[in-house]
Amino acid sequence: MWTERQTAQFLDSIRWHRLYAAYHLIALRGLRRGEAAGLRWCDVDLDGKTAVISQQLQQYDGRLALCAPKTPHSTRVIALDRTTVAALAEHRDRQRAEAAAYGPGYRDSGYVFTCLNGDPMAPDRLTRIFKKLVGLVGLPPVRLHDLRHGASLALSAGVELKVVQEMLGHSSIVLTADTYTSVLPDAAHSAAEKVADLIIKAGCLVPGTRRRRRRQARRKPRAGTRAGRGQPGPTKRSRAHPARQIGRPHRRRRTRLR
Repeated sequence: MWTERQTAQFLDSIRWHRLYAAYHLIALRGLRRGEAAGLRWCDVDLDGKTAVISQQLQQYDGRLALCAPKTPHSTRVIALDRTTVAALAEHRDRQRAEAAAYGPGYRDSGYVFTCLNGDPMAPDRLTRIFKKLVGLVGLPPVRLHDLRHGASLALSAGVELKVVQEMLGHSSIVLTADTYTSVLPDAAHSAAEKVADLIIKAGCLVPGTRRRRRRQARRKPRAGTRAGRGQPGPTKRSRAHPARQIGRPHRRRRTRLR
Protein backbone atom coordinates (compact mmCIF):
# COMPACT_ATOMS: atom_id res chain seq x y z
CA MET A 1 0.00 0.00 0.00
CA TRP A 2 1.02 3.59 -0.47
CA THR A 3 1.93 5.72 2.51
CA GLU A 4 -0.20 8.72 3.42
CA ARG A 5 2.26 11.02 1.62
CA GLN A 6 2.14 8.94 -1.57
CA THR A 7 -1.66 8.83 -1.48
CA ALA A 8 -1.80 12.62 -1.00
CA GLN A 9 0.71 13.11 -3.84
CA PHE A 10 -1.38 10.99 -6.20
CA LEU A 11 -4.66 12.77 -5.42
CA ASP A 12 -3.05 16.19 -5.65
CA SER A 13 -1.51 15.36 -9.03
CA ILE A 14 -4.76 14.17 -10.68
CA ARG A 15 -7.07 16.98 -9.60
CA TRP A 16 -7.40 17.98 -13.24
CA HIS A 17 -8.84 14.59 -14.27
CA ARG A 18 -12.59 14.13 -14.76
CA LEU A 19 -12.56 11.01 -12.55
CA TYR A 20 -10.65 12.60 -9.69
CA ALA A 21 -13.68 12.33 -7.37
CA ALA A 22 -13.89 8.56 -7.97
CA TYR A 23 -10.32 7.92 -6.85
CA HIS A 24 -10.69 10.41 -4.01
CA LEU A 25 -13.75 8.50 -2.81
CA ILE A 26 -12.03 5.12 -3.08
CA ALA A 27 -8.90 6.33 -1.26
CA LEU A 28 -10.57 8.16 1.61
CA ARG A 29 -13.79 6.20 2.09
CA GLY A 30 -12.61 2.74 1.06
CA LEU A 31 -15.13 1.90 -1.67
CA ARG A 32 -14.55 -1.14 -3.87
CA ARG A 33 -14.27 -0.31 -7.56
CA GLY A 34 -17.61 -1.99 -8.32
CA GLU A 35 -19.25 0.01 -5.53
CA ALA A 36 -17.84 3.27 -6.91
CA ALA A 37 -19.03 2.37 -10.42
CA GLY A 38 -22.49 1.48 -9.12
CA LEU A 39 -22.95 4.63 -7.04
CA ARG A 40 -25.93 6.77 -8.10
CA TRP A 41 -26.68 10.39 -7.31
CA CYS A 42 -29.85 9.30 -5.52
CA ASP A 43 -27.60 7.39 -3.09
CA VAL A 44 -25.56 10.50 -2.23
CA ASP A 45 -26.66 13.20 0.22
CA LEU A 46 -24.15 16.03 0.01
CA ASP A 47 -26.04 18.17 2.52
CA GLY A 48 -26.20 15.32 5.03
CA LYS A 49 -22.64 14.22 4.16
CA THR A 50 -23.58 10.56 3.68
CA ALA A 51 -23.68 7.98 0.90
CA VAL A 52 -25.58 4.69 0.76
CA ILE A 53 -23.71 1.70 -0.68
CA SER A 54 -26.48 -0.64 -1.80
CA GLN A 55 -25.32 -2.03 -5.17
CA GLN A 56 -22.32 -2.55 -7.43
CA LEU A 57 -21.58 -2.88 -11.13
CA GLN A 58 -19.72 -5.92 -12.44
CA GLN A 59 -18.75 -6.93 -15.94
CA TYR A 60 -19.66 -10.36 -17.33
CA ASP A 61 -18.95 -11.37 -20.95
CA GLY A 62 -18.31 -7.74 -21.84
CA ARG A 63 -21.63 -6.55 -20.43
CA LEU A 64 -22.32 -4.56 -17.29
CA ALA A 65 -24.49 -6.24 -14.69
CA LEU A 66 -26.06 -4.64 -11.64
CA CYS A 67 -25.38 -6.78 -8.55
CA ALA A 68 -25.81 -6.70 -4.82
CA PRO A 69 -22.73 -5.74 -2.78
CA LYS A 70 -20.08 -8.36 -2.10
CA THR A 71 -21.48 -9.44 1.28
CA PRO A 72 -24.62 -8.56 3.25
CA HIS A 73 -22.42 -6.47 5.55
CA SER A 74 -21.19 -4.48 2.53
CA THR A 75 -24.55 -2.74 2.31
CA ARG A 76 -23.84 0.28 4.45
CA VAL A 77 -24.09 4.01 4.95
CA ILE A 78 -20.76 5.84 4.92
CA ALA A 79 -20.00 9.29 6.28
CA LEU A 80 -18.44 11.79 3.90
CA ASP A 81 -15.80 14.22 5.06
CA ARG A 82 -15.86 17.82 3.86
CA THR A 83 -13.12 17.27 1.23
CA THR A 84 -15.04 14.35 -0.29
CA VAL A 85 -18.26 16.39 -0.32
CA ALA A 86 -16.43 19.22 -2.10
CA ALA A 87 -14.92 16.79 -4.64
CA LEU A 88 -18.34 15.25 -5.40
CA ALA A 89 -20.00 18.66 -5.72
CA GLU A 90 -17.33 19.80 -8.19
CA HIS A 91 -17.69 16.49 -10.07
CA ARG A 92 -21.46 17.02 -10.36
CA ASP A 93 -20.96 20.46 -11.87
CA ARG A 94 -18.43 19.07 -14.34
CA GLN A 95 -20.79 16.23 -15.30
CA ARG A 96 -23.58 18.72 -16.03
CA ALA A 97 -21.20 20.74 -18.21
CA GLU A 98 -20.21 17.58 -20.10
CA ALA A 99 -23.89 16.74 -20.68
CA ALA A 100 -24.56 20.21 -22.09
CA ALA A 101 -21.50 20.00 -24.35
CA TYR A 102 -22.38 16.50 -25.61
CA GLY A 103 -25.78 17.51 -26.85
CA PRO A 104 -29.09 15.66 -27.34
CA GLY A 105 -27.43 12.23 -27.53
CA TYR A 106 -26.33 12.36 -23.90
CA ARG A 107 -27.84 9.61 -21.71
CA ASP A 108 -28.70 10.67 -18.18
CA SER A 109 -28.14 7.30 -16.47
CA GLY A 110 -28.19 8.75 -12.96
CA TYR A 111 -24.80 7.29 -12.04
CA VAL A 112 -22.16 9.40 -10.33
CA PHE A 113 -19.24 8.23 -12.47
CA THR A 114 -20.01 7.87 -16.16
CA CYS A 115 -18.51 7.90 -19.62
CA LEU A 116 -18.61 11.09 -21.69
CA ASN A 117 -21.94 10.06 -23.18
CA GLY A 118 -23.52 9.45 -19.76
CA ASP A 119 -23.32 5.64 -19.77
CA PRO A 120 -22.23 3.92 -16.54
CA MET A 121 -18.49 3.48 -16.04
CA ALA A 122 -17.23 -0.13 -16.12
CA PRO A 123 -15.05 -1.13 -13.14
CA ASP A 124 -12.33 -2.41 -15.51
CA ARG A 125 -12.15 0.99 -17.15
CA LEU A 126 -11.67 2.63 -13.76
CA THR A 127 -8.71 0.27 -13.25
CA ARG A 128 -7.14 0.97 -16.66
CA ILE A 129 -7.37 4.74 -16.19
CA PHE A 130 -5.95 4.40 -12.68
CA LYS A 131 -2.86 2.54 -13.99
CA LYS A 132 -2.22 5.26 -16.58
CA LEU A 133 -2.50 8.00 -13.97
CA VAL A 134 -0.11 6.20 -11.61
CA GLY A 135 2.43 6.00 -14.44
CA LEU A 136 2.06 9.74 -15.14
CA VAL A 137 2.57 10.64 -11.49
CA GLY A 138 5.60 8.34 -11.18
CA LEU A 139 4.58 6.51 -8.00
CA PRO A 140 5.22 2.82 -7.24
CA PRO A 141 2.59 0.72 -9.04
CA VAL A 142 -0.29 -0.52 -6.89
CA ARG A 143 -3.68 -2.02 -7.70
CA LEU A 144 -6.84 0.06 -7.58
CA HIS A 145 -7.98 -2.28 -4.81
CA ASP A 146 -4.85 -1.26 -2.87
CA LEU A 147 -5.95 2.36 -3.11
CA ARG A 148 -9.12 1.32 -1.26
CA HIS A 149 -6.95 -0.09 1.50
CA GLY A 150 -5.42 3.33 1.88
CA ALA A 151 -8.43 3.94 4.11
CA SER A 152 -6.59 1.78 6.65
CA LEU A 153 -4.57 4.93 7.36
CA ALA A 154 -7.57 5.76 9.51
CA LEU A 155 -6.14 3.29 12.03
CA SER A 156 -2.94 5.31 12.19
CA ALA A 157 -5.07 8.41 12.71
CA GLY A 158 -6.58 6.82 15.83
CA VAL A 159 -9.91 5.65 14.38
CA GLU A 160 -11.30 2.59 16.16
CA LEU A 161 -11.05 -0.77 14.42
CA LYS A 162 -14.84 -1.24 14.51
CA VAL A 163 -15.35 2.06 12.67
CA VAL A 164 -12.85 1.04 9.97
CA GLN A 165 -14.67 -2.28 9.59
CA GLU A 166 -18.00 -0.50 9.03
CA MET A 167 -16.44 1.96 6.60
CA LEU A 168 -14.84 -0.74 4.43
CA GLY A 169 -17.82 -3.07 4.59
CA HIS A 170 -15.89 -6.05 5.95
CA SER A 171 -18.00 -9.01 7.04
CA SER A 172 -16.25 -9.26 10.42
CA ILE A 173 -13.87 -7.28 12.58
CA VAL A 174 -11.49 -10.26 12.50
CA LEU A 175 -11.09 -9.79 8.74
CA THR A 176 -10.25 -6.11 9.26
CA ALA A 177 -7.72 -6.97 11.96
CA ASP A 178 -6.10 -9.70 9.86
CA THR A 179 -5.88 -7.41 6.82
CA TYR A 180 -4.22 -4.55 8.68
CA THR A 181 -2.07 -6.45 11.18
CA SER A 182 0.97 -4.32 10.33
CA VAL A 183 -0.93 -1.11 11.07
CA LEU A 184 -2.45 -2.22 14.37
CA PRO A 185 0.68 -2.00 16.59
CA ASP A 186 1.28 1.63 15.66
CA ALA A 187 -2.39 2.43 16.18
CA ALA A 188 -2.34 0.66 19.55
CA HIS A 189 0.70 2.63 20.71
CA SER A 190 -0.90 5.87 19.54
CA ALA A 191 -4.08 5.02 21.45
CA ALA A 192 -2.05 4.18 24.57
CA GLU A 193 -0.30 7.55 24.43
CA LYS A 194 -3.65 9.35 24.03
CA VAL A 195 -5.11 7.53 27.05
CA ALA A 196 -2.05 8.31 29.17
CA ASP A 197 -2.14 11.96 28.11
CA LEU A 198 -5.86 12.14 28.97
CA ILE A 199 -5.36 10.67 32.45
CA ILE A 200 -2.36 12.87 33.23
CA LYS A 201 -4.20 16.01 32.15
CA ALA A 202 -7.26 14.99 34.18
CA GLY A 203 -5.07 14.63 37.26
CA CYS A 204 -3.96 18.25 36.91
CA LEU A 205 -7.53 19.55 37.10
CA VAL A 206 -9.68 20.33 40.12
CA PRO A 207 -12.40 17.61 40.28
CA GLY A 208 -15.64 18.75 38.63
CA THR A 209 -14.05 21.81 37.00
CA ARG A 210 -11.71 22.75 34.15
CA ARG A 211 -9.38 24.67 36.51
CA ARG A 212 -5.87 23.40 36.98
CA ARG A 213 -4.66 22.45 40.42
CA ARG A 214 -2.30 24.82 42.18
CA ARG A 215 1.06 23.40 42.97
CA GLN A 216 1.71 23.41 46.68
CA ALA A 217 4.92 25.20 47.48
CA ARG A 218 7.32 23.19 49.61
CA ARG A 219 8.22 24.80 52.93
CA LYS A 220 11.90 25.49 53.26
CA PRO A 221 13.48 24.05 56.39
CA ARG A 222 14.83 26.53 58.91
CA ALA A 223 18.55 27.01 59.03
CA GLY A 224 20.32 25.22 61.85
CA THR A 225 17.84 22.35 62.08
CA ARG A 226 18.56 18.76 61.19
CA ALA A 227 16.14 18.98 58.21
CA GLY A 228 18.11 21.97 56.93
CA ARG A 229 21.31 19.87 57.01
CA GLY A 230 19.67 17.04 55.07
CA GLN A 231 18.96 14.97 58.21
CA PRO A 232 15.59 13.96 59.58
CA GLY A 233 14.19 16.47 62.04
CA PRO A 234 13.76 15.74 65.75
CA THR A 235 10.85 13.60 66.78
CA LYS A 236 8.51 14.68 69.53
CA ARG A 237 8.59 12.65 72.71
CA SER A 238 5.36 10.89 73.52
CA ARG A 239 3.74 11.71 76.85
CA ALA A 240 1.92 8.38 76.94
CA HIS A 241 2.96 5.64 79.36
CA PRO A 242 5.88 3.65 77.88
CA ALA A 243 3.79 0.49 77.92
CA ARG A 244 1.22 2.16 75.63
CA GLN A 245 3.67 3.53 73.12
CA ILE A 246 3.74 1.70 69.77
CA GLY A 247 7.09 0.32 68.79
CA ARG A 248 8.66 0.56 72.25
CA PRO A 249 9.53 -2.63 74.11
CA HIS A 250 7.42 -3.31 77.15
CA ARG A 251 9.51 -3.10 80.31
CA ARG A 252 8.46 -4.86 83.43
CA ARG A 253 8.39 -2.74 86.50
CA ARG A 254 10.93 -3.71 89.11
CA THR A 255 9.45 -4.74 92.37
CA ARG A 256 11.31 -3.74 95.47
CA LEU A 257 12.13 -6.44 97.93
CA ARG A 258 11.01 -5.64 101.37
